[in-house]
Amino acid sequence: QVQLVESGGGLVQAGGSLRLSCAASGSTLSRNSVGWFRQTPGKEREFVAAMGWRSGKIDYADSVKGRFTISRDNAKNTMHLQMNSLKPEDTAIYYCALGPRRSVTYPDYYYWGQGTQVTVSS
Repeated sequence: QVQLVESGGGLVQAGGSLRLSCAASGSTLSRNSVGWFRQTPGKEREFVAAMGWRSGKIDYADSVKGRFTISRDNAKNTMHLQMNSLKPEDTAIYYCALGPRRSVTYPDYYYWGQGTQVTVSS
């Protein structure tokens, strides 16, 4: 049974930073592509960042490029999303995900965390 547990969300002022973490169990992170998505009420889950397991290639949504950084620590079976220069429009529930390949599309990911709330105040 694969489980993903996120942590690190919270309330921060605009311009601040947060670091989200996602700990995986039941599967080896090193052989999965990893992704971060976010969702606000009434909207579809939105791609944020992804990293391929074989190539290590990274994709970012245009809205977060230059501000967010995705990383993984295979030894600790954990991945992270460093979020800097946060804006009120970054407010959402953030989800980590595992899948067989790097993708910007959420149906391509098989396993999901429970989500962590990020709120950015203006």
